[in-house]
Amino acid sequence: MADCCAESACEIDKLRDRQRGTLLVVLWINVALFCIEGAAGTLAASTALLGDALDMLGDALVYAFSLYVVSRGALWQTRAATLKSWIMLAFGAAVLGQAAYKLWVPEVPHYPIMSVIGAAALVANVCCLALLWRHRDDDINMRSVWLCSRNDVIANVSVLGSAAAVWITRSQVPDLIVGVAISALFVRSALRVLADAHAERASLAASSNAIGDRAALVSRAARTLL
Repeated sequence: MADCCAESACEIDKLRDRQRGTLLVVLWINVALFCIEGAAGTLAASTALLGDALDMLGDALVYAFSLYVVSRGALWQTRAATLKSWIMLAFGAAVLGQAAYKLWVPEVPHYPIMSVIGAAALVANVCCLALLWRHRDDDINMRSVWLCSRNDVIANVSVLGSAAAVWITRSQVPDLIVGVAISALFVRSALRVLADAHAERASLAASSNAIGDRAALVSRAARTLL
């Protein structure tokens, strides 16, 4: 039995080490993408690129929190998932604010920059998604990370589509539409993670209550025998 437990603990430690290694790689990829896309989005006057850059920053924070809780218990993981979801909501609101500003101060984005940076970001995020694929069902922490990476790929494809539409129409409207769509994706994913975290907390609370009830019964039984 001891050997079995030791083997199980060893496998869990190996899993945590693999999770940490993967999270470190995708963390630094997202930090680099945030810097590149932020500068490019400002230079190109692109709401879609700026929104994607904010997404990269949000994901970098998400991965940092995930690294912190990867070896901790389920309660810490649900707390981190909740915090990550609020970050996603905040950046979704930021993208909406940028889109509203562009309505008041119109400017056609520079689509060549959008295309080049969008394509580079897509390649990088597909690599992140591939790295995270095997961890997507490990626990709520890694599932929320995988969802973030999946959203990144969708956002990158949207930026490329926006660049093509801006080139064809010579209008800022496609860029604004994609920016708002990215925001909506943030909000939807954040709400989903919040729901998962709430369900996990409820399950943990129920388990804790059940353990407490059993302990109380044992205590009463012991007092009766005494």
